Amino acid sequence: MVDEASIAGARADVAAVLDKVLDTARRDHYEGFSKHDALNAPWLEKLAGTSRKRRLVAIQLVMRSPIHVRPLVGVHKARNAKGLSLFARALLTQYRLTGAEGAAAEARELLDWLIAHPAPAVTDAAGADRLPGLAWGYSYPWQDVGFFAPRDFPNRVVTSFVGQALLDAYETLHEPRYLEAARLVVQFLLEAPKTLFDDDRHRCVSYVPDEAVTWIVMDVSVLVGALAARLAAILHDDAMMVEGGRLVRYVVSKQTAEGAWFYAEPPSASRITHDNYHTGFILDAILCYKQATGSDEFDDAYARGIDFYREQLFLADGAARFMSDRTWPIDIHGCAQGVITFSLQQRAQGVGGDQARKVLDWTLANMYDPKTSWFYYQKRRGMRTRIRELRWCQGWMSWALACALETDAVAR
Repeated sequence: MVDEASIAGARADVAAVLDKVLDTARRDHYEGFSKHDALNAPWLEKLAGTSRKRRLVAIQLVMRSPIHVRPLVGVHKARNAKGLSLFARALLTQYRLTGAEGAAAEARELLDWLIAHPAPAVTDAAGADRLPGLAWGYSYPWQDVGFFAPRDFPNRVVTSFVGQALLDAYETLHEPRYLEAARLVVQFLLEAPKTLFDDDRHRCVSYVPDEAVTWIVMDVSVLVGALAARLAAILHDDAMMVEGGRLVRYVVSKQTAEGAWFYAEPPSASRITHDNYHTGFILDAILCYKQATGSDEFDDAYARGIDFYREQLFLADGAARFMSDRTWPIDIHGCAQGVITFSLQQRAQGVGGDQARKVLDWTLANMYDPKTSWFYYQKRRGMRTRIRELRWCQGWMSWALACALETDAVAR
């Protein structure tokens, strides 16, 4: 027999943690540190200059430090567009669950700020704008293995997450400006450079809109395709729906026999193999596409993928493994992603809720500091890393907590 009092108590505890996590962001006006933001220290940015190697070294040293060195080296806090989209989605969920007008107002404030502060237009040699639509990037210069993105240079991953938050706002608040902004987002995602693979049934697009980029990051196209399909369903746009399907189909075609995806194509292009949260991104996007289209085309890929995700990327007690062949460090993003992905599976298929609760229970017991209301960045062998990254720790967990609460409410 279901213990209704126990369920209500557990839900209240999660709701209280969500409130406290949102408070940590509010206190700093949603400004904070991010994983790859080392070059937001002016002297480090100057020292690195235009050198790919020096940029990578600076970013990796700060990112991998077991202590919180950002304030010591002069990295300044900033608003992170992806982080704001996660907080906005959590606030919109709060509003749907409780009717709290303050949560709706705060979500509007964050999304309106994003709409008012997109990435600056990228121009061609003649000075003409060459990027369509609306997009966002990271608030720091970012050197990755396959490309360099200057501060605020737009990218498709950040922009797709903002687009999902905008559609949440439209469907929750019924305010047309969010639908129009989402339409401009998808215009950027589909039309900006660069297409890396294209045939009648498949398409792959680049992480950043740069003609020089040839590096394929696997989750990019499926994130774009899922958002395009979701918007197409609202607009009844058949051509957009077809484009969404081509993008999702490309990524599904790269699934391995055991149900996994590599981070990059070819797999040798990155040292990341089958990691936790990018796998979750792909699964959530496939599910989003199915919900938008009603198609069962990718059902088998989703089933094999989520089986691999559950069996290879989580321990029996709910701890999130870093990669399928490597447990440590246990990263808060992987913990959050597990709660999100299995919660969404529960809503769509009626299974996954037990696993979501197991991951959440482990995370609250091992990765949350109730004294500060912050989630730990990582748990390594014998220690937890007390680094406070607003988007990585609090943003992702705010959305995870909100997903768990809404899934529980739907199940009732």
